[in-house]
Amino acid sequence: MKIKQFLQFLTQQLTNWRRQYKGLRRKGKLMRSPKSKTHRRELLRTVLKNIILFLSKTNDKSERRKQERALQSKTKSVKTKSTIYAVGLDWVHEQRSLVILAIALVSLTGVIGHKLYNQTQLQVGNPAPQTITAPYTASIEDQKKTEAERKAVSQTSLQVLMVDARMNQQIKENLQQLLDNGNEIRAVAGAFPFFDPIVLSISSQRYLRSCPELEWQTLLVAVENGRNQQKKGAGQTAASSAPNQERQPRTTPYATEDKAKPVDFSQNTDFTQAVAELESYRVTTSEKNLSLLIAEISQTRQRYTQATAKLLQLETITPEAVYEESLLLDLSNVEWETTQMGIHQSAERILTQGIPQGLPKNILQNAVSLQLQSFVPESAESLAKNLLLAVLKPNLQRDEQQTKENAQKASAGVPPVMVKVRYGEVIVKKGAQITAWNFKVLEHYHLVRREVKWHELVKLAGVIAIAIGIFVWVERHVYYELRQRDRLLVLLLTLSVPGLVTIGLPYTTWSALGLLLGSFYGPTLGLTVVGLLLPILAISLDISKAALLAGAGGAILGSYIAQRLRSREELALLGVAIALTQGSIYLVVKILIGQAFGSTWYIVLREAGLFALSGLGWSVVALGLSPYLEKVFDLVTPIRLAELSNPNRPLLKRLATETPGTFQHTLFVATLAEAAAKQLGCNVELVRAGTLYHDIGKMHDPLGFIENQMGGPNKHDTEIKDPWKSAEIIKKHVTEGLVMARKHLLPTAIQAFIPEHQGTMLIAYFHHQAQQMAQSDPSLIVDDADFRYDGPIPQSRETGIVMLADSCEAALRSLQASAKPLGEKRSLKDVSTEQALAMLNNILRAKWQDNQLVDSGLKREEMSQIAQIFVDVWQQFHHKRIAYPKLKASSAVRNS
Repeated sequence: MKIKQFLQFLTQQLTNWRRQYKGLRRKGKLMRSPKSKTHRRELLRTVLKNIILFLSKTNDKSERRKQERALQSKTKSVKTKSTIYAVGLDWVHEQRSLVILAIALVSLTGVIGHKLYNQTQLQVGNPAPQTITAPYTASIEDQKKTEAERKAVSQTSLQVLMVDARMNQQIKENLQQLLDNGNEIRAVAGAFPFFDPIVLSISSQRYLRSCPELEWQTLLVAVENGRNQQKKGAGQTAASSAPNQERQPRTTPYATEDKAKPVDFSQNTDFTQAVAELESYRVTTSEKNLSLLIAEISQTRQRYTQATAKLLQLETITPEAVYEESLLLDLSNVEWETTQMGIHQSAERILTQGIPQGLPKNILQNAVSLQLQSFVPESAESLAKNLLLAVLKPNLQRDEQQTKENAQKASAGVPPVMVKVRYGEVIVKKGAQITAWNFKVLEHYHLVRREVKWHELVKLAGVIAIAIGIFVWVERHVYYELRQRDRLLVLLLTLSVPGLVTIGLPYTTWSALGLLLGSFYGPTLGLTVVGLLLPILAISLDISKAALLAGAGGAILGSYIAQRLRSREELALLGVAIALTQGSIYLVVKILIGQAFGSTWYIVLREAGLFALSGLGWSVVALGLSPYLEKVFDLVTPIRLAELSNPNRPLLKRLATETPGTFQHTLFVATLAEAAAKQLGCNVELVRAGTLYHDIGKMHDPLGFIENQMGGPNKHDTEIKDPWKSAEIIKKHVTEGLVMARKHLLPTAIQAFIPEHQGTMLIAYFHHQAQQMAQSDPSLIVDDADFRYDGPIPQSRETGIVMLADSCEAALRSLQASAKPLGEKRSLKDVSTEQALAMLNNILRAKWQDNQLVDSGLKREEMSQIAQIFVDVWQQFHHKRIAYPKLKASSAVRNS
């Protein structure tokens, strides 16, 4: 008996717990409380434990009563705790707006006032409030002296030099150019020696081609005189003198030219040696060979003259005369080839060893001379030296990375300068100014008295609270109503600006803030946030005013224009405009305050360019984040609405294919609703997108709706024949539409059109059928709730307009179908316009009287305006046409 009583008691308790659990589950409280799952597990564990103990000890009555009391007390405590948590969650849910505002106040104050958390009472430059002594002996590093010594060591550390490959290449190219010029000049002069050195020595050949013209003419006369003397002394025959007579016309002119002013060159060793060698050649060979040799010498002299002229021309072009006539042209071909090779080898060695900056000129000259001794003939050393000195330049540059590493290593090797502070030693006297060293010592002893500047934090929180209050006031006076998730997103975007400033990045997210807020919530809220944030940051953070104004200017531009744009491409162009705006404002501010002049102009120009690039960069980030933020925070922007209105979207393509009648109905309703929304100043893009999806639920049973039956039998009359079931089918297109919308992740703003365009209207046709059936069968009870949509009624002007357009569309179609033919006395325009306007006014009046529009924001006086707009649109679709004359069948046959 007692077991039965206990089981009944346990059953009652379990029933109560199950009822409470379902209530909490239905309200969502168990899901919100992270501790509720623990309580349920604990309760279940206690119940099972007591049942097992009861079954195992049925004979122990006292133990059983003890278990029952423990179970009752445990159940009561769990119930009390769950109730407390549920009440707390209910309060948080009801006051979530205040919670979000409190989070905004705390987070903004915390981020912007981060420097106020760990402030010191004692500051450098302030007088000491009292005499402070050292509490114990300690060695403290003097960072200033340590840094000075380390800086001196790092500056005196050896620099690491590396060969500049580009300079080497340039030197080699210049050297090759000079050698090419020498080769060109020597090619004009011709080969040297130009005759057999055994017959005519090198020195004589050098003299003969370069001697002055007067000496050359005198030499020819001397050679001719020698020949005449040989003729007289030898007594040659007339036959043997014939060749000499043939040569006289070539030599006589030289002799006769200078008879007027004879010059004696007998003291010139080169002259006498050349004459002797030529006479010797004549004796050993013949007069003819001598004449040919003299002709060759004359040609060589002409080429030599041309070469010297070209050399002089080259010296006038080049700033440095590296070639000397006697050096370049007097070298033999073999010596010149050897000289060129030696110059290249010497240059390669010198460049490999490197020429540092500031090397004394005499040291470089000695190094060049030393290298040339091994590779160049002695006679060409002077020429080669001039060539190398003309092109050699310092080719060693500083290896910044390696030099820096060496300096850091040398600096790190310097030990810190430690200052010993003894116990009782006065650190700073009362009233004395606290120096940086005093502050360092006080900080070492933890005597700086760090604290939180609560007074400053409270003042900052008050300023931020005023700014939040202004934002809330603006929010309530604009058309767009923010949800809690919207306020959270605004807070996160706002925190990004001071957040980056606090970590030391001046190029913060102003452009992204303006673009996203303007695109998501319109210019009013965007400009409000930027306008409130600008003065707060200006008075709270240590940031450049030029940078602050530049960023705010870009954000203002983005906030003002973003929502007017209808494509991602236009937003990208807006990002470029924001970048140019930020850079320009920064530059203009710097010019106005006079910091753009003088030696720092290039720094200002660089910073302006960086601000422009940062504006462009953050704009790109905002464009990339925009689709994800729209999804996560369930936002609808004009661009997203345009994308959703694309007829190639999968859901709309299905609607057009599976329910063509509904699709045509949707297009006409969209046209009516758009026209009304435009006239009333509503969101036209939202109205169009919402209307396109408002009847997607009809795809679950297309033939259940008359517009898709295409003149076929009505299944409600032939198959169902039950107004209650028919009403359920009609109502189901709302629930099924919501299921499809959630499956395809449509925004909540679009989903709202599906139930709200029907509101809680009565399905009049089937309600009337049910009433007729109830009159014939008294056992049937007609409940209006069975024939009304579940709602809710329209909660916005946009959904209210779509409800009215959806109701009027069918009436307008029925009016068009019942209109008189055009051939009759009264035209379509005269009759149908009056009928249409009267009918639509009746429909809209009925909706208003049925309280379907009380929460929509539409006004009673707007009903007649909406009706007139619908009629105007309907007239545009069904305009008057010309009545063509009827043709007789016989005439038609003849014409064919």
